[in-house]
Amino acid sequence: MDRMDRNVVVPGDLLSDDPKTAGEGTYVKDGKVFSLLYGMASSYKDKVRVIPLAGKYVPLPGDTVVGVVQDIVFSNWIININSPYEGLLHISELPRKIEMNEMSKYLRIGSTAMIRVKDVDSTMKVELTMNDRRLGILTRGRVAEISPTRVPRLIGKGGSMINMLKKELNCNIFVGQNGRIWVDGQDDDMDLALRTILIIEKEAHTTGLTDRIMDFLRVEKEARS
Repeated sequence: MDRMDRNVVVPGDLLSDDPKTAGEGTYVKDGKVFSLLYGMASSYKDKVRVIPLAGKYVPLPGDTVVGVVQDIVFSNWIININSPYEGLLHISELPRKIEMNEMSKYLRIGSTAMIRVKDVDSTMKVELTMNDRRLGILTRGRVAEISPTRVPRLIGKGGSMINMLKKELNCNIFVGQNGRIWVDGQDDDMDLALRTILIIEKEAHTTGLTDRIMDFLRVEKEARS
């Protein structure tokens, strides 16, 4: 790729001086390749392409996500990370050593886990890791999905929204950068947490949301008492 390995582009950004490299999400003008979309530019098989960002999770190194095991292939788990791209979790990226014949016992197809993105190359090969004590298999609780574009609003400025939710709802809540949220607590608390999260997603663009959420939770908790 002439201008970048992988980064966010907007419509009209120059991507390449070679029209033969024009791929998905691009257009050619005056012998040059430009971005057609707001999205993530990358090169793949000598083509420049732009993957739209709206509503899609594009993994970045260091992101912590909630993934679901899709398949087990040789020494890798194939992980659905709620993205156009699959993640690869290698057997060596676990907190303890296991043998290949134990893989399906440790992480079964359908298992849910908290995982970190270790690396993403220019072809969008996504390498994952669980080699951190804060990561691991999620055996309890529930998982909800929201648009990844709403994750910053759910977290809030300096963590204000998510910290308020944890305190008011008496639940453990983990927000994955990929838009999957893990909630663990008493059944009634989890029900309320998931309802609240969906309200935040729906009204993320509005002002005064934190105050409205506080009022909503107060009314709901009074109705339960």
